[in-house]
Amino acid sequence: MRIGVHVSIAGHIYESLDRARALGCNTMQIFSRNPRSWQVSGLAGGDVEEFRRLKAEYDIAPVVIHIPYLINLATPDDTLYEKSIDAYIEDIKRADLLSAEYFVTHLGSHVGSGEDNGIRRFSDALKMIIKRAASRAMILLENTAGSGDGIGYKFEHLKRIIEDQDKPSGIGVCLDTAHTFEAGYDIKSKAGLEKTLKQFDKLVGIDRIKVVHFNDSLSAFGSHVDRHNHVGKGSLGMAAMKRIISHPELKNAAFIMETPKETEDDDKKNLAAAKKLAGV
Repeated sequence: MRIGVHVSIAGHIYESLDRARALGCNTMQIFSRNPRSWQVSGLAGGDVEEFRRLKAEYDIAPVVIHIPYLINLATPDDTLYEKSIDAYIEDIKRADLLSAEYFVTHLGSHVGSGEDNGIRRFSDALKMIIKRAASRAMILLENTAGSGDGIGYKFEHLKRIIEDQDKPSGIGVCLDTAHTFEAGYDIKSKAGLEKTLKQFDKLVGIDRIKVVHFNDSLSAFGSHVDRHNHVGKGSLGMAAMKRIISHPELKNAAFIMETPKETEDDDKKNLAAAKKLAGV
């Protein structure tokens, strides 16, 4: 089973793999650059080579690259829309350079223009990006908590975007457990988890889930407030998280935590908790 955490890329980008290995990860997620800036520095050839070498040597796979925060493909602002598309293409090409398997994508905010407009804008942008980037990395749409004007908190949103693509089979999903719970899907109870996964399978297809962001929630059920907590320490709790990580329908997904990093030991503790729940 593949279990890991989101790892820092401080220093040389290949050092993220050393950090992941030291923690005991066999999968990981990173940003390929500063996620809060439009400015991008090129990846040095030597750093790319070393990243690929260590990835293979340490058997860390899949490597997941997360989209930067500033990109918004659902915006009604044409200037930001074009800038976001260009930045997205640049980022997914970086993912290809690093031989990353997946590129996790938040769906963005419609900024008051309405969900239907936001979904349409995102879907149109994604079609343009796929044609222009011709990426090898699979794009994974991440479900959201539904705060503010964000889209993606309903499985129906994912369904509409995927079905609108020229090649729907090439799009996967990153299911965030905290977001799912916060959006109003009861994955805390055994019956609720089964119902949610059946609903997801009917609308989107369970086989599209390639990555699970294995986060507990600091927020209440259905709150639409995106706040992560340590594994088993939040509103979901240990029993629910055990059912999720050991569910047979999710056995082929990589489980990656985006849990709080309040102390140096937090990643190790969350990783240990996840492995214990998974029985590995």
